[in-house]
Amino acid sequence: MTIYRENGPEGELPSAEWESAGEESRDDRCYEYVIPPADSSPPEPEPRQRADLPAPEPPGRKGGGVVFFALLAFCCAILGSFVTLTLAPEIYGRSQPGVINNGNSVTIQQAAAGSGGMIAAEGESPIVAVAEAVGETVVGIANFQHLRSWFGNGELTEVSSGSGFIIDAANGYIVTNNHVVEDAEDLIISLADGRDVQGIVVGGDARTDLAVVKIEEIEGLRAATLGDSGALRVGQYVVAIGNPGGTEFARTVTWGIISATDRFLMLEGEASFKLIQTDAAINPGNSGGPLVNFDGHVIGINSAKNQSYGYEGMGFAIPISDALPVITQLLETGRVRHPALEIHIDDRYNEAYASYKGWPEGCYVAAVVTRGGADRAGIRAGDIIMTVNGEKVENSLKLTHRLFTLKPGDEVSVEYYRDGETYTAEVTLGEIVDNG
Repeated sequence: MTIYRENGPEGELPSAEWESAGEESRDDRCYEYVIPPADSSPPEPEPRQRADLPAPEPPGRKGGGVVFFALLAFCCAILGSFVTLTLAPEIYGRSQPGVINNGNSVTIQQAAAGSGGMIAAEGESPIVAVAEAVGETVVGIANFQHLRSWFGNGELTEVSSGSGFIIDAANGYIVTNNHVVEDAEDLIISLADGRDVQGIVVGGDARTDLAVVKIEEIEGLRAATLGDSGALRVGQYVVAIGNPGGTEFARTVTWGIISATDRFLMLEGEASFKLIQTDAAINPGNSGGPLVNFDGHVIGINSAKNQSYGYEGMGFAIPISDALPVITQLLETGRVRHPALEIHIDDRYNEAYASYKGWPEGCYVAAVVTRGGADRAGIRAGDIIMTVNGEKVENSLKLTHRLFTLKPGDEVSVEYYRDGETYTAEVTLGEIVDNG
């Protein structure tokens, strides 16, 4: 089975731009379990004798051996029927993907879409099986920093908390949101078995709001199974697991459905992705925790919630298949390469101002990096970028979103406005060196 994943890191911000990671695919091996039909019985065994032992004496009643083996065959048939009815749903209903550690990179074994859910006990919700399977991979993350005052640095204090989940148990790697661990001077990771251990940030990326944390105490850890978010359908059931409000409510389980699979939010980091929208309850502290399908596979990273007055049941998660290239770069190098048009955008230019001036909507170029890609293509300060590869860009975050699937060195077609005229330029994307 060949799995294709869409990927790529990011886009571009008001004062800088962004990156990708090339497309990736993988063959996965599926194993077929064959169970004999219930009405089949094993062949009647032939008596075997050891050469050094005398043959056993025949039973007292003539034909007794035939009766014995007939009864044995009948019992085996009954036993075979019981085994088939008991185990067939377990084998065929549950896929067995996992995470293969490959040095500092993560390779995913993904089950086929729609391969079946986890098996719940009779009369139980499948959410029980999902919570039990995935809950132990979820961690709490406490971010400690020195609170500064007029008198200098104060005590090391917990300033925020969030969630994460283990993706590589053998090496202690954990995925979370960047805003959970940003500026941390100390990280305490709370494990499902009650241990609190030290964590260090391997790498974080504000432009995708993703981070990888590592712990050294790996005994007894279990990694989550990552799924294929590209196979999600609206209406599909999902489960969110995390730590809303901190460790007091550790590994809280909520459930709902996929409300949409292509939402765009005007938030730094989340703007890179087409987000998963869900009505599963996501609260402060859930950030970085997994969104899981009924197969028990992580298909998203919980990251945001619409907290506007009057809105309920609008949580958002980063699709795991889109996040994987970023996670892989963080594991391998601790940073993410972002492609850039190498321009600076002034986001004060908006629809109202454009209408007032009689100019088109787009990204107002405040400055151009000398000898950068846009500069070499003839784009100048004061130009208004209207489209990239034919897709509209109305502000820096929309530009970020459009550049997400690209990488440094790619060429894009840019349509821009200048002095009442529209022009088109082919721009070779540069790279943002500073990943901060």
